[in-house]
Amino acid sequence: MVADENIPQVAEQFASLGEVTVVNGRKLSRQQLRDADILLVRSVTQVDQSLLDGTSVRFVATATIGTDHLDIDYLDAHQIGWASAPGCNADSVVDYMISVFCRLQGVLELLMADGTVGIVGMGNVGSRLYQRLSRLGIACSAYDPLIDPQRYPVLTDLETVLQADIICLHAPLTTAEPYPSFHLLDEQRLAALKPGAVLINAGRGAVIDNSALQALLNEHDDICTVLDVWENEPTPDMALLKRVDLGSPHIAGYSYDGKLAGTAMIYQACCEFFSVEPVKAPVAEEDTALTLTIREQSDVIAAMREAVLACYDVAEDDQRFRGGLLHADQHERGAVFDQLRKNYPVRRELSRYRIANVNALDPPVQDGLAALGFICR
Repeated sequence: MVADENIPQVAEQFASLGEVTVVNGRKLSRQQLRDADILLVRSVTQVDQSLLDGTSVRFVATATIGTDHLDIDYLDAHQIGWASAPGCNADSVVDYMISVFCRLQGVLELLMADGTVGIVGMGNVGSRLYQRLSRLGIACSAYDPLIDPQRYPVLTDLETVLQADIICLHAPLTTAEPYPSFHLLDEQRLAALKPGAVLINAGRGAVIDNSALQALLNEHDDICTVLDVWENEPTPDMALLKRVDLGSPHIAGYSYDGKLAGTAMIYQACCEFFSVEPVKAPVAEEDTALTLTIREQSDVIAAMREAVLACYDVAEDDQRFRGGLLHADQHERGAVFDQLRKNYPVRRELSRYRIANVNALDPPVQDGLAALGFICR
């Protein structure tokens, strides 16, 4: 087996299936796969004929939600099994969005009043964001032409969604007709955003035309922008980074819990493909809930902001990202981007935290924290 070195606990999890060689996923070569039966990757590795031709690889798994980096037609045509980890880090991405709402000035207040959220892409991430926001009573609209309109009552056309106060992008990247997402938000659609809109992309970088976005931000400083994903990763446009309100190096889904779930999911898929009985890994996810104590107060919004930012403050990601890339030489920025991802601090999901003093909090505060995902019992 050959595995990306940044897949957590991959050697421990897959030890029962054979020898695991870990490599740099972005620099993986065909030569390294010459004798491999199994290839385990992340989204930084393009898996296609140029990588696999002439190798002995029989099964490919990506420890990520998306599959746009896999040439599935090639894999199927050559009877190479494949799997992904859909939904493994969906809650992590939703936590990222919630942290953004709490960090940006006035956004949480807007949402808890009468603000609206437009969600583009109602897959694992978008649908969970919708569910969490709905529990808070926040009005949402959504666009996803690949989902039956009967499934979610909030599904509507893209133009309507883009008129929301806050637009959240969670679409996969595809160029396939009839619904390509590449540059879905082009110059024309970006120009149609309402004044003062908040635009957050935690899906795929090229869903937004980054050049058009930079031009828009140069002319309209009232548009608030948060980007976790970028065109041309790992070397995003520095001029665009300077214009966005918050930026991060494609880590929205990088919670400890989500990464472990991804490893476990592709291990199960691999065992199924080779008809092997799964063996419990020697290192398992911690099941014990973490505890969090917040100030006793009646202000629901203040309590939610305090709790969320105590667990995860996206501003810290932004500071590391800007500090790393803006001070690096041009030829070093790609390596810095990857190092920020590789050395990302352990982040636990909100659902892992139990509010220790929950009984001392007012019922509306308890309800708000529970809606965000905290354990309130």
